[in-house]
Amino acid sequence: MTDTPHDVLIIGSGAAGLTAALALAQTKRVLVLAKGSLDSGSTAWAQGGIAAVLDEGDTFENHIRDTMIAGAGLNDRETVEFVIEQAPAAIDRLCELGVPFNREKVEGGDLHLTREGGHSHRRIVHVNDATGWAVQAALLKAAEENPNITLLAGQSCIDLITARNQQDYSGSGRVWGAYALDEASGKVVAHVARATVLAAGGAGRVYLFSTAPRGATGDGIAMAWRAGARVSNMEMMQFHPTCLYNLEVKNFLITEAVRGEGGHLRNPVTSERYMERYDPDRMELAPRDIVARANDDQIKRYGLDYVHLDISHQSPEFVMEHFPTIHEKLLGLGIDMTKEPIPVVPAQHYTCGGVKIGLDARTDLPGLWAAGECTESGLHGANRLASNSLLECFVFGEAAAKDILARWDTLDAPPEIRAWDESRVTDSDEEVIIKQNWTEIRRFMWNYVGIVRTTKRLERAAHRIRLLREEVEDYYGHFRVTTDLIELRNLLECADLIVRSALKRDESRGLHFTLDYPETSSIAKDTVLVP
Repeated sequence: MTDTPHDVLIIGSGAAGLTAALALAQTKRVLVLAKGSLDSGSTAWAQGGIAAVLDEGDTFENHIRDTMIAGAGLNDRETVEFVIEQAPAAIDRLCELGVPFNREKVEGGDLHLTREGGHSHRRIVHVNDATGWAVQAALLKAAEENPNITLLAGQSCIDLITARNQQDYSGSGRVWGAYALDEASGKVVAHVARATVLAAGGAGRVYLFSTAPRGATGDGIAMAWRAGARVSNMEMMQFHPTCLYNLEVKNFLITEAVRGEGGHLRNPVTSERYMERYDPDRMELAPRDIVARANDDQIKRYGLDYVHLDISHQSPEFVMEHFPTIHEKLLGLGIDMTKEPIPVVPAQHYTCGGVKIGLDARTDLPGLWAAGECTESGLHGANRLASNSLLECFVFGEAAAKDILARWDTLDAPPEIRAWDESRVTDSDEEVIIKQNWTEIRRFMWNYVGIVRTTKRLERAAHRIRLLREEVEDYYGHFRVTTDLIELRNLLECADLIVRSALKRDESRGLHFTLDYPETSSIAKDTVLVP
């Protein structure tokens, strides 16, 4: 089956994808594909907020400096300036869309700004502690009301359609859309378009413990890599220091803002406020990589299951006003954060590397643009500064749309594309293989390629990836695709990219900390992998 009634295809229905869709839909017909439901991506999960210079005493230069310090010098200065200088305008557009940001308690009050780790000023605009839900809802509402935008849920993209999928083969590398499995019908459809925007999110689910949603399996990164695009800095996986430790509830994040508003990290055995040992100047407001390593060290050193995050010294009214969502969730689990500490552990949280893009959001491949967590734009460097991620989605979603519209007359109409061929495959009778391999990848990635690394552990991970690749490719060649199989294939691809990138970096910098090379090199260099 082939589908061609649209000008632009967007893969992903989060902040980056919908921002691009709304900008393009002023003049173009846009199709947006979501793997699960339209709001199942990472945007809706973002508790913290969006960083922007809006405070009187703050400056762009301050925000740029904070971003560069957090990124351990690996950021691209031009990109950092580009994104930060566009932040206030991005917030204005969201206000126009009706995002109900918190405001000061006076008539027509200014936006309420909170502070998070690594920031020298209050510059985080937020909607209580559920900013992502509010942003996702506003963007979705606007997209659903736009007659030029078609939203399709339940679409698992398998691979990008490139020039080699044309009826008349071409080796140009040009991207013409994507093949996607429609989960409702079980059919694979070729969605063809003049321009394609990848906004498919990160690869967090490659790890056993992650705050990322179930669908964060690195699909966009893996598809772009297989199609011939470079990826960069995949070893830079951010671990959030404070994910709720609860055996029943997985992946519930305790936002950075709890520390920003005065929360203390304590050893549950000794009650010591231990950040003084690791970063005495910034304490709990140190960047995430430092806090995550401190928590990991305390857990391993004392044989703990978790550490404590305690904000009970603040008044109950303060806590409930600032963190209503978290307070309610924890109460349901028998934890009253106004009276007692919260048990927390580090967990994978954000993919700082990804598909390499420029300021115009263009990838290496003609016809393919990308935005958001699946990309490496140069903004984050070796460690993302809190609340710069949603900002990146808005700025590069806009940039992709702007570049596509500017170049529209140079983009050819799509050629005839071959339909998906499943004439030589059958339905699987061995789904257990997928489950087993999925679990195995996530366990060895957590144990061998986690917060603290060694060359020997990385080599062990690489060996397991080689063995699994044979098994997964054999399975993929014999059975009809399912969402689980597509995700397993992409998870393995991303695990391989992370391990290969980590083995290439002979230093410790930002999120990549290895016991074999504990020093930071005097020269900051991106790790770029070429297909």
